[in-house]
Amino acid sequence: MVFLPIYDTNPKHHIKFAYVNYFLIGACVLMFAIQSLMPPAQFDMFAISFGMIPVVVRDLVAAPVPWLPDQATLFTYMFLHADWWHLGFNMLFLFVFGDNVEDAMGHVRYLIFYLLCGAIAAGVHILAFADASGPLIGASGAVAGVLGAYVMLYPHAKVLILARLVIPIPVPLPALWVLGFWIASQIFFAVTDIGGEVAWWAHIGGVLAGVLLVVIFKKAETPLFGDGQ
Repeated sequence: MVFLPIYDTNPKHHIKFAYVNYFLIGACVLMFAIQSLMPPAQFDMFAISFGMIPVVVRDLVAAPVPWLPDQATLFTYMFLHADWWHLGFNMLFLFVFGDNVEDAMGHVRYLIFYLLCGAIAAGVHILAFADASGPLIGASGAVAGVLGAYVMLYPHAKVLILARLVIPIPVPLPALWVLGFWIASQIFFAVTDIGGEVAWWAHIGGVLAGVLLVVIFKKAETPLFGDGQ
């Protein structure tokens, strides 16, 4: 990771507290805390059972959990994570950017938006890896949708990032630069297939979903391409 977002200067205008965003963060942290108490074999089986497996969703292979509908894992997968680093990066981005997207949409719309972005991200992953039998887990597809929406809503908002140059240095930059670089890097890694264990195409699918769905889910009084003030 070349940079880490720390804080944005974008105030909220419509809600006092981002209940849904913090609930999603709490749910992911709680779920991983439960996972971390499992022995390694059980941890892996849990990921297989509730992660999104393309061949299972496509009904080519029987589901590991008979009582769980195959397509349900399009949603359950986004609450699981592989390790604390995986969880931490996703939740940091969600913490910094999600509250303003929730502010622009309202609580209920934001929850639906988040889940749809995660499901669409999983769908793009299936298109890219239709015959994959390994589980996709992690909130990054849904979080990518939040980032896509944020760019559309507040491209000029200032984001304080911790840039790794010689030493980590805090640098304020416009959101369009920060998230535009992140989105471009996802496309680069997906096309070059560097870091093949990361679901780059799911990230791209999430971003595209966020960019398109924000037009539908934002409040009428919230403009696109605002200044974040």
